[in-house]
Amino acid sequence: MEKLKLSMLLLIFSILGFAQDFVGSWKGNLEVMGQQLPLVFNISKTPQGYSSTIDSPMQGAVGIPVDKTEVVSGEIILTQSAMNAKFNGKITDGKLNGTFSQNGMQLPLVLAKTDKNDLGLHRPQSPKPPFDYLQEEVIIKNNKQGNALAGTLVLPKNFNKKSPVLVLITGSGAQNRNEELFGHQPFLVIADDFAKKGIATLRMDDRGVGGSEKGKENPTSADFATDIDAAVEFLKSKGYQNIGLLGHSEGGMIAPIVASQNKNVKFMVLLAAPGEPIKNLMIQQNEMIGKAAGMSETQLEKAKEINAKIYDFVINYNGKDLENDLKNQVLKSQGLSGEALDANAEQLANPWMVYFLKFNPEDYLSKIIIPTFALNGSLDMQVSAKENLEGMRRKLFRHGIP
Repeated sequence: MEKLKLSMLLLIFSILGFAQDFVGSWKGNLEVMGQQLPLVFNISKTPQGYSSTIDSPMQGAVGIPVDKTEVVSGEIILTQSAMNAKFNGKITDGKLNGTFSQNGMQLPLVLAKTDKNDLGLHRPQSPKPPFDYLQEEVIIKNNKQGNALAGTLVLPKNFNKKSPVLVLITGSGAQNRNEELFGHQPFLVIADDFAKKGIATLRMDDRGVGGSEKGKENPTSADFATDIDAAVEFLKSKGYQNIGLLGHSEGGMIAPIVASQNKNVKFMVLLAAPGEPIKNLMIQQNEMIGKAAGMSETQLEKAKEINAKIYDFVINYNGKDLENDLKNQVLKSQGLSGEALDANAEQLANPWMVYFLKFNPEDYLSKIIIPTFALNGSLDMQVSAKENLEGMRRKLFRHGIP
């Protein structure tokens, strides 16, 4: 559910020039799904020509090597054949003006010379010390699977253990305890705000991130749910009595799994959580993103048909080699080949993705009998607010959940 990944940005480029003007750092914003993604290109001259790297400050990625660049008649042509992506641009009035294109989608991209150290991230909402509350670094053992998780327990001063304490559950992708994404640290902001209002929080690094152990290979959301269950048991062992879960995105899937099985969970907060089967959510997500990228109705309908076919194949598969069968029975017939074919098959056959596509929130939301608050954003193109809130409402109200 998504989260924009580094692979999306690797579609974008390498910038080399034929003149000294191209040497240095260039910064610009690529607008994708309403998000401004700052990108910095660092170009240097070598005896063989030019070399360059790309920084994606929002994702904490620095020094990514670029690929191939050609200069033809004063125009820079940047090609990423594996991603079916290209950037064409010229220097005009001291700026690099161009167009990034991929699979029929075209996005303008303008870059200007900048200081290499200026990554352009300013987050005034991020809390700054000193803090008027207590912070305790903790290690939580998942006794079901054996891995250890590192986290921060934030406690308002003079905290009463009968007062609310929430376990914060991150969205998809490996993230630190602050759920850092695009340079934002939403869980740090939430923990700070809650502490000022007398509410305690526990947030943890995901498996294999920060101080948390990696755990088993190829974990799914069900495995992550055991981490959150361990956090609930940790708080219970410390005497906390009013334990809740706050789950964002995939965390909004995991929270009902845990709450439906652990009676120590007394309430839930779901942010951008799914309320419909994930297959339906993914098809709708792809359609909204396609519309925002300017795809025609014909293209959207064709993409919807193709995605449904692929997802159904994964969901109903009973064979022994999903990755190869996906390639030979589905993906090749859609025109995929080479590295793109391999990458798509590998991603779709990953155990996390298989579990994700098969997931139906109703299996767990229908068992919830504790107070639940759900909040989705009306502009969210990852998890549509209208359909998913209505789905959650139908499943929760059958029990009269407030």
